[in-house]
Amino acid sequence: MPSDTTEAARLDLERFIPYRLSVLTNRMSSAIARHYSQRFSLSIPEWRVMAVLGGMSGLSAQDVAQRTAMDKVQVSRAVESLVVAGRVTRSADAKDGRVTRLSLSENGRAIYEEVVPLALDLEEQFLCALSDSERQTFQALLTKLSGEGRLLDALK
Repeated sequence: MPSDTTEAARLDLERFIPYRLSVLTNRMSSAIARHYSQRFSLSIPEWRVMAVLGGMSGLSAQDVAQRTAMDKVQVSRAVESLVVAGRVTRSADAKDGRVTRLSLSENGRAIYEEVVPLALDLEEQFLCALSDSERQTFQALLTKLSGEGRLLDALK
């Protein structure tokens, strides 16, 4: 017969928010990836790096890792692959030569500008299940929970 502690510790994945969010984000990432992976030979980590650099050029790999919550090794591999493919350029930081700044190359920018409308269209298809009011609430809740996520990072 199970003890009360065992029962209390039982994890119902169908109701466990971190699991459900992970599954949802994996499905969304995979849906978007289907549109760019074969056409541009991009992996999901590579696209995430490009998406961040498309919005803000001149970041370090560490900055990209923080913004994407990706592992530093994943970011490093993605950056290296993108540099070799001519999609990202590296330049030394003017103030600290140990830091490398990343930017999309002309080729990388062209790919970014082609993928972004596809990603936004898929986002719209996903969000069409929600009313305008629900979308606003959803955005507000994501913003609030993202703030809490930063607190969780601090506890590590």
